[in-house]
Parts: sequence; C-alpha cells; structure tokens
Amino acid sequence: MGRPGVRLSPARLLAVARKEVIQLRRDPRSLIMAFVLPVLLVLLFGYAISFDVDRIGLAVLDRDNGASSRALVDGFRRSGYFDLVDRPASPGAAERLLERGSARLVLVIPPDFGASLGAGRPAPLQALVDGSDANGAGIALAYAEAVVADFARRAAGRGGPAAKPPLRPEIRVWYNERLDSRRMIVPGLIAVLMMIIAAMLTSLTIAREWERGTMEQLAATPVARAEVVLGKLLPYLAIGLIDVFSTAAIGRVVFEVPYRGDVLLLGAISFVFLVGAFGLGMFISAVVKSQLLATQVSMLVSYLPGFLLSGFAFDVATMPLPLRALSAVVPARHYVTILRGLFLKGVGLEALWPEALALLVFAGLGLGLAVRAFRKETG
Repeated sequence: MGRPGVRLSPARLLAVARKEVIQLRRDPRSLIMAFVLPVLLVLLFGYAISFDVDRIGLAVLDRDNGASSRALVDGFRRSGYFDLVDRPASPGAAERLLERGSARLVLVIPPDFGASLGAGRPAPLQALVDGSDANGAGIALAYAEAVVADFARRAAGRGGPAAKPPLRPEIRVWYNERLDSRRMIVPGLIAVLMMIIAAMLTSLTIAREWERGTMEQLAATPVARAEVVLGKLLPYLAIGLIDVFSTAAIGRVVFEVPYRGDVLLLGAISFVFLVGAFGLGMFISAVVKSQLLATQVSMLVSYLPGFLLSGFAFDVATMPLPLRALSAVVPARHYVTILRGLFLKGVGLEALWPEALALLVFAGLGLGLAVRAFRKETG
C-alpha cells in the first residue's frame, strides 16, 4: 500500500499514467465521453438554451384604424421583438388567441385613439399578456412599454401633443452590450459540463480495476497510494484541459462569445478546478467499486448542484438564504464566476482571487479524499 513518508517517484507516476492511457485507448466509451461528448453538449445546449425573449406573437385589436394607430403598430413590427400574427375583429377572438397560445400579447387600441392624440388628451392603450410564462410576460410588457414610449417621443418630435420628458437617460451596458443571453450561458455551460464530465470520467477508473480483476496486479506493485491516484489523474488532466480549450474555442467561434481575459490564467485556474473534479470522481470510484453505481453517484453529486446552484441557470442572489449558503460549497459556482469574468469582463486575479482560493481548497479536498479512500488491499 505504500509506506507513509515515501517520496513520490516520477518514474512510477509515469508508469501508472501510461497504464491508464492504455486502458483508455481500449475503452471507446470513455474516449467518446472524453472528447466527443463535451463538444456535442456545448453545441446542443448552446443553441437550445436561450433566455432571450423575442419573436413575440402579437395580435392587434385596432378599433381606430387611423394613421396614428397604424404608426403605432408599425413601431411594434419594426422593433424586432414582435411578430404580428393576427388582427382579431373582437375581444372574444383576441381572448381565444391567448388561450391557444397563438399570441402572447394582444394590443387593444380604442376607437378614439387618434382623435385623443390630436386633441392633446390622454390616449389609453390596453395590453393583454399571457402570464403563464411570468418571465416572458414581464419582458414582453417591458418591450411594449419601450415601443409606446418611443412612439410618444416621435410624436413629440413632430410637434404632437406628447410632452418631452424632462430627463433623457442614456444607458450603457458593460461587458454584454447586446444583452445576448448566449454570452452569459456559454461560459457557465463550460463550467457545468466540465464538472459533470470530469466526475464521470474518473468515477470509472478504480471501479474498472475492481470489476476487471486487475486490482490484484496493481496491489502487487511497489507503488504508493498517492502515486496510483496521481498517476491515474495525469491523463485525465490533459484530457480535461483539451476539453476546456476546445469548448472555449467553440464558444468564441460558433457562438461569438468574446474572450477578454488572460489565456494562461484560464489554463491555470481550469487545471486547479479539474484536479478537484477528477479527484472527486476518483474518490467516488474508490468508495463504491462499481462502474454503474459510480456513474450514477457522480451524476448526482455533479449535475444537480452544478446546474441548480452554480448560477449558470438561476441567479444565486435571488435564492433563499439556505440555498445561497449551500451554493458556496459548490465548486461549479466559483468556476462559473471565474469563466464569466475572464470571457466577458477580462478581469484577473485581483477580482477573482476569492473564487480561485475556493477552487484551490476544492482541489486539495478532492485529491486528499481520493488518496485516503483508495486501498490496494483485495481482501
């Protein structure tokens, strides 16, 4: 099992790593999981997941049919957020459109809309929104209010009765100027995918030795526990770094996500994160000693926390206090923050050092658990 205090031997480490590479080459499932799955998943989720709300189905119940109402409807169509899908003739027909989901917003223009504008009186409008998707409904209403406000400004510019606002805000968005949700999703997606794949890959390593009956051979070799764990870890660390940079390249080229940070810092922090993730997978493999069970446990401890509590899909700041506290021990949360900082903000360790420190603790914990749980005894 290796005596405490024995110095690590580079030759023994490389021998164990070479043995693991040979096993990987003979296992096409692991190779597919290592090299093909990350690329497929980042493409699939990158295209499938979007928090942008556009192409909103718009129905217009225009009871005025004047020049002003037509100009307002044209403003909705030119905005790029709404698609005019129907012009119902009655309130009942408009209600049926919302019930069927054919339209998400119905704009009701009263009969005296143009006359009220011309006379300088308030011209009310009604917007009926499908609230079954609360987030989408809120964004659709915000878009509608922006279009109406723009229409009012244009009317004021043409000398109409609408009053010019006393303040004219000029809004500047930093880091994600187009408010493109994909720019937020892809860096977080890389973090979650690497957490899942890293834990799953190494969760098979030691369990594979037990199931194939090769643990007896490994037990007979004069190799310390730490040398076995580190030697087995080396090939997966190389694979993990290849996956990180390949998925980052896909995000940059395919999804046009800017990368503004230091590439070397990305590699260094990703290395630390992967040590912890692979160590966690190897700890699971050493404890359960079954490839099937190890895969299931690794999915449970990596996918659910990584997806739900990392900030990838849901803002951590809006979670209840107990969940926010729990998310602090989820490594993917810190890695998501780092990747978004590197991709979108271009910041360095001066801003990311708390998250980097958390990943260092995670790496030490994952590696320590793997070494402690690994046993060479076969009895």
